Amino acid sequence: MIAETNKNILVLGIGNEMLKDDGIGPKLVKKLQNFLPSENIDYMTSLLGGMETIEIMKGYDEVVIIDGIITDDGIPGTVYYMTYPLNMKTLHLSNAHDISFDMSVKLARRLNIPFPERIRIIAIEILEDREFGEELTEPLQERYGEIFSTIAGMVQESTCCE
Repeated sequence: MIAETNKNILVLGIGNEMLKDDGIGPKLVKKLQNFLPSENIDYMTSLLGGMETIEIMKGYDEVVIIDGIITDDGIPGTVYYMTYPLNMKTLHLSNAHDISFDMSVKLARRLNIPFPERIRIIAIEILEDREFGEELTEPLQERYGEIFSTIAGMVQESTCCE
C-alpha cells in the first residue's frame, strides 16, 4: 500500500527585506522556492507574525516558519530549529505591536479555524533589524551560503516525510 503524500505545507518567511537582516526570512524563502519546488509546498512571505498569521496559515496541515532572532550571546548566522510551542522568542512571532504568535494559534484553535497542528520554526541569529538597507550585514553575507544549505536541509527533512 502506498501512503498518501497530499501534504498541504506552507513555508513562511517573516520579516522586512528593507531592514537589513530583518529580511533574511523572506530572502531565504524566495530562494528555497526555486531550490525545493514541490506540488505539496506553498512558499509565502509576510512582514508580521501576529494576528495576520491566522489568515495566512489557515487550512494548512503543516507550517515551517523562517524568521530572525536576536539572543543575548548569539553568533550571527547561527540557525535554531524549534517546534511550537516555542521556548525562545523570534523577532516577529513575539511582536509587541500585535497579539503574539502563541495567542494567534490559541485564538484560531478556539474559534475552530482549520489551523496546522504541526508548526516548526527555523530562526537565524541576526545583528541588525532596525537600520534601512536591502543588504544583509557582513557576517550574514559571509555565512549566507552555509545558512541557506542548513535551512534547505531542515525544510526538506521537515516537509518530506514522516
